[in-house]
Amino acid sequence: MRIISGYHKGRRITAPSQLSVRPTTDAAKESLFNILANHFYFPNISFLDLFAGTGNISYEAASRGCTDVTAVDQEYKCTGFIKSTVSDFEMEGFQVVRRDVYRYLQNLNRTFDIIFADPPYMSLDTVNVHQIVFERNLLNKGGFLIIEHGNDEKFDNLPHLKDKREIGNVNFTIFNP
Repeated sequence: MRIISGYHKGRRITAPSQLSVRPTTDAAKESLFNILANHFYFPNISFLDLFAGTGNISYEAASRGCTDVTAVDQEYKCTGFIKSTVSDFEMEGFQVVRRDVYRYLQNLNRTFDIIFADPPYMSLDTVNVHQIVFERNLLNKGGFLIIEHGNDEKFDNLPHLKDKREIGNVNFTIFNP
């Protein structure tokens, strides 16, 4: 993994092999952030990364100037790795939360401009992220909920659909209130 753009462009991130995660590929991440760059100015937004894993997506947002980044994962090895990387890269405004994503969302008392969710592929609960985000109005006006998923998962029937992108085996479905 590497950071594609911004202050930390080109820096490599090597996650420990014991993390049971599937990081977003660099090509897919680059495509996603090209889309986001057309809609958002990163220094002015808040970014929530759910099921953060290695923190790959969060680091990219922070590198592009976002100083309000929250990464949430329930695995202590993942959150420990993210905290270590954030410290090594001296990223400011970066919060790491070790908690179940669904409980975190249910108790969240703020809104975000971008909420990115990369749950385990074929998770039966993935649609719950969409439901909670929109029922609780967790997006700011003009904000995006982005769900990363595999080719076999479809979210076309959910309300607020804005866009769908397929980059190899990685799919991003984007929702907007």
